[in-house]
Amino acid sequence: MTEDSETSLCQLNIQKVCPLSSCRCGTMSDKRQRARVQGSWAKPLPRPAGQTALAPNNHQSKHVNPGPASWGSGPQTTSQTFEFHQPIKPVRDVPTEKVIELRLLPGFLPPEQADWMFSKLLAELPWSQKTNYKHGESYQEPRLTCWYGELPYTYSHSTMAANTQWHPLLLTLREAVEQMTECSFNSLLCNLYRDGHDSISWHSDNEASLGAKPTIASLSLGDTRVFSLRKQPPPEENGDYTYMEQIRVPLSHGTLLLMLGATQDDWQHQVAKEYHDRGPRINLTFRNIYPEPEAHRPGTKLQFTANRP
Repeated sequence: MTEDSETSLCQLNIQKVCPLSSCRCGTMSDKRQRARVQGSWAKPLPRPAGQTALAPNNHQSKHVNPGPASWGSGPQTTSQTFEFHQPIKPVRDVPTEKVIELRLLPGFLPPEQADWMFSKLLAELPWSQKTNYKHGESYQEPRLTCWYGELPYTYSHSTMAANTQWHPLLLTLREAVEQMTECSFNSLLCNLYRDGHDSISWHSDNEASLGAKPTIASLSLGDTRVFSLRKQPPPEENGDYTYMEQIRVPLSHGTLLLMLGATQDDWQHQVAKEYHDRGPRINLTFRNIYPEPEAHRPGTKLQFTANRP
């Protein structure tokens, strides 16, 4: 058999196996052969000579110059030039010096005497729950109070009526506090915290009726509660207390705390709720109260009147 006859026979066999004239059996055969020889790592067939690469994507710009490799993806654009400018520091006023003073006198009252006074005041003072107002809504204070003084006392848009009928024991305590502190007082706000759920929120005793830089003597009787103070933030902090200094003072039975100077101007204080067993506590805050300034709304903070004409 000649070479020409062998070629004709091969073409005849191919036509018998695949009668379609345009079939891709040859291509599939090549792929199967490469898979048998090279496995899953088979590479594509080499590109025939003279065949050009695929045309670029129509969405890609023809004018983008290839740049060095970078972390970004897609075509790289020409880098933009930036000019450095020194940051401008805001103008800040130097705060005026404010002198505060806190005096802590543990054991101001002996334990036995403090026990007797606590029981008597708990049973005999005219305790009541005051209604306050915040954002136009009323709420009940989470503590009981009573007031003694020749003038009424207004705070949180609620007024406590004047009361000149001092309990005899309170007059005795006022005299003892005045002798120890060398200060005089004409009024008294009494607070009764019945348990750990009673509290008083952050505030300053800076109503105009208390005068400038008031002196307040705070006497604690009963269970120990934490008295917290925090510094007022400067104006540029917009009322944010996050980074302001805080002080925590446990006030035990018979302890006297004296707050003087700019304490009420520059600091706030609170007695926070405590969610574990706490017994009752009485807090007596001796202070001085004055008639409200002329044309001044009762209970308004003192600093609000400083800029009045």
